[in-house]
Amino acid sequence: MTKSATLEGTKRYANRFAGRAADGHFREAHGLVMSSLGIGTYLGQPDPKVDASYTAAIAAAAKEGINFIDTAINYRFQRSERNIGTAIKQLATKGFSREELVVCTKGGYLTPDGSMPPEPTEYFFHEYLQPGIFTPKDIVAGSHCMTPRFLENQLARSLRNLELECIDVYYLHNPETQLTEVSRPDFLERIRDAFIYLESAADAGKIQFYGMATWNGFRQESKARDAMQLAEFAQIAADIAGEKHRFRFLQLPFNLGMTEALTLGNQFIGGHDRTVMEAASELGITLVASASLLQGQVARNLPAFVTQALGLENDAERALQFVRSSPGITTALVGMSHVEHVHANAKLVGVAPATVDQFTQLFTRGEGA
Repeated sequence: MTKSATLEGTKRYANRFAGRAADGHFREAHGLVMSSLGIGTYLGQPDPKVDASYTAAIAAAAKEGINFIDTAINYRFQRSERNIGTAIKQLATKGFSREELVVCTKGGYLTPDGSMPPEPTEYFFHEYLQPGIFTPKDIVAGSHCMTPRFLENQLARSLRNLELECIDVYYLHNPETQLTEVSRPDFLERIRDAFIYLESAADAGKIQFYGMATWNGFRQESKARDAMQLAEFAQIAADIAGEKHRFRFLQLPFNLGMTEALTLGNQFIGGHDRTVMEAASELGITLVASASLLQGQVARNLPAFVTQALGLENDAERALQFVRSSPGITTALVGMSHVEHVHANAKLVGVAPATVDQFTQLFTRGEGA
């Protein structure tokens, strides 16, 4: 049995939806075919009811043409990862193989296991400090760590939680958090150490690719304290592993209310200002949009010109259509903890992405959209 997503498997998955999925719904990058919508698993209480709801939603998404699954070890205290593992096992009984699904998770934040312990400090002391997995100086902002020893521990836990042998995309989770306390030279050294470990994990077959899942790091002016340069990271990866390095994915918020990846020239490549979308394209890095609906904030009361440009049935569909149609975005993530959410969002599987003309209208008819 194949232990990761493959080109053959993801192509086979896309072919299941021939005639149902619109042209442009499936996109190929780095030898994988990925759906233009992905299921996120961030929100919800850490309890059995939400576990069951997520498991059902993940399985439903795969059955409706969404093969891109996103989580993080700290989402719902590791429970979201376990829900994905359960859903993948259920899908296997329905004829969906592991190699058809692109599974992504993240490491970087300290997290309890399953529920909040009565004494969190004691828990982390016994679980991590005492065995030497990290030292107090490795922790930033009271909760963030990305040393090789910690990442190795977290990746092993994620593989157990997901019940997988290999994770397709493993992200450093909000690495810009480190810049709140660490100097930029020290930060880049920590990134280098993390990348050396992640390349070794890829060599060992535990991950296919790695990347960064960020919140603020790529959405602000280049002079901000926690701003980051994609070209710097790509160069570090190339220094470690040459042109075949596995630093190939970047996740960042992108939606109708947060358009910086498309509109802000905060990246420098070869002496030129670039947007994140332009920089990623030049560097061979795939962009994944998080917060596509901004937790529902851009799923209602959109201005009329958005409806005129994009059509569709409701504002949630229009907001998602904007993200998945943006040049440079491969997959738009949307949190779906209920099967009803999946059915609603999966209607877009059968809708072609917006044309360049439709997309351009958003910026010519509504300045500041």
